[in-house]
Amino acid sequence: MKAMILAAGRGERLRPLTDHTPKPLLFAGGKPLIVWHLERLAAAGWREVVINHAHLGEQIEAALGDGGHFGLHIVYSPEPAGALETAGGISAALPLLGTQPFLAVNGDIWCDWDFTRAHGVPLPDGGAHLVMVDNPAHHPGGDFRLAHGCLSLVDPADAARTGALTYAGIGVFSPQFFAGLANGAVCKLRPLLDAGIPAGRVSGEYHRGRWLDIGTVERLHELNSWLTDPQ
Repeated sequence: MKAMILAAGRGERLRPLTDHTPKPLLFAGGKPLIVWHLERLAAAGWREVVINHAHLGEQIEAALGDGGHFGLHIVYSPEPAGALETAGGISAALPLLGTQPFLAVNGDIWCDWDFTRAHGVPLPDGGAHLVMVDNPAHHPGGDFRLAHGCLSLVDPADAARTGALTYAGIGVFSPQFFAGLANGAVCKLRPLLDAGIPAGRVSGEYHRGRWLDIGTVERLHELNSWLTDPQ
């Protein structure tokens, strides 16, 4: 199984830090955000990793190289300025990912989910399996409901969004899940999930451990503080 790290985002809410440094190379706990992923993937037995990039992507390639010093083999999927969004970026990278299911991880999160679990997930035929977490303060309404490994959409009439959880930005996907996208299309992941969940093509699991979406300077500082002094 290959892994893909999604690293093409501009990081607007992290400006001015991201004006001259791509978001995946921002430091927390003494190392770039993306290096935390790479080290954990290598420790979990991964060897082949695909990384997409757009904004200042040449810096990412210069910093990580071919991945040999992590015990990995890294290949890159460059995107045009503005990037292709999550689903579009994955679709563009499919020739590098191959025909088997793959693990996809957002480059702007920190999470202690065990990557080895990706090998045994109950992936629906041609579908996806998402890791879900408790709703953070900045996303209190969550994304989907999870019951007995099955995801369901939240009723738009349910203002309280009772029982909803947040997608962690970690998932296992079949390449067929993106089959309807044209090469180079700009497309978010959410519409594909909204269509796939009612069709029974998306399963999920709940992660109780540590997770943080590094979307703002404040949350980057929060992660750095925790990694520096976990107590």
